[in-house]
Amino acid sequence: MNRITTWISAALIAAVSLLSQPLLAEQLVAHGEYEIHYNAFNSTFIQPDVAQKVGISRSKRKALVNVSVLKVNGDQKTAVSAVVTGKATNLIQQSQEIRFNKVDEGDAIYYLGEFGFTDDQVIRLALEVQPDPNQPAFNVAFEQKFYEE
Repeated sequence: MNRITTWISAALIAAVSLLSQPLLAEQLVAHGEYEIHYNAFNSTFIQPDVAQKVGISRSKRKALVNVSVLKVNGDQKTAVSAVVTGKATNLIQQSQEIRFNKVDEGDAIYYLGEFGFTDDQVIRLALEVQPDPNQPAFNVAFEQKFYEE
């Protein structure tokens, strides 16, 4: 994938996030010199051509979790790589491991993971984000209700 196509893909994903802000409110957790930004949304929010370019499967019963890590140094924030793992669990304790794909666009690095759900279902997401291999991973946990589109 060339740089322009990759940038356009990222821009479209970012635009979806911004346009759907009430539904996809981005959240962040600060841990020392790192900010971990995350959000989850239905995979059908991504256009088919963009989904194909970034390796996402679209489905009315599939959601995405998006994670990015910034290293903060004064007023400067720089995207950094991390090891990201996670699990999605419903209210009756059925769980799915989430595999994350790294999307590296130079100035922007983010991780996309997919998981399934049924309509009107609350999913608890438990993420481990490790930006520094010499330090323990940071835990991020949240829950969200998902609807079929």
